[in-house]
Amino acid sequence: MAQLVKIQAQQASEILKHFELSEDAVEFAEKGALPPADFIDQLLQSNFYFDAVKFLAHALPKREAIWWACLAVKKTLPADAPAPQQAALNAAEQWAIQPTEENRQLAKAWSEKTQQKSAASWAATAAFWSGGSMAKPGEPDMPAPPFLYAHAVAGAISMAAFSPEPDNAAEQYQRFIRQALDLAAGGRGEVA
Repeated sequence: MAQLVKIQAQQASEILKHFELSEDAVEFAEKGALPPADFIDQLLQSNFYFDAVKFLAHALPKREAIWWACLAVKKTLPADAPAPQQAALNAAEQWAIQPTEENRQLAKAWSEKTQQKSAASWAATAAFWSGGSMAKPGEPDMPAPPFLYAHAVAGAISMAAFSPEPDNAAEQYQRFIRQALDLAAGGRGEVA
């Protein structure tokens, strides 16, 4: 596995404190002293793909994590997807390319319009949850909780893995995890 230069944590435990492993993978919490790359490898060897996705969503920097969600959604979004889903994906991509408040608010609008019912909607939600205030205009600021975006990233990727054919979810998870590992190594996540 390439050196994961974008992951700042030295031990898996630094990342694990931000989310819970699945019930099946909870025993892996004991391996928190492992370097992140080794921890990910252990999860993959046990076919705990969703836990690997959650781990990577929390380990990657925000922009890379949200870009990863966009790459996964793009891979599975049908060409004839409804226009609002495509707009939600586009809004998330725009934020990942240029993380401005204007782009974050655009992602919020498409997230709300698509009601978190698709992987594209969750990618837009991740962009909105990336920072800034979650309050409505005119209300006191309410900062987004740290790592809330990572939960939406994991949701987007999991929904994408099961779309359009749930029987291919393991294969899709493996592809998406290769994308994340490429991003973590400093690449663009564009892997086969």
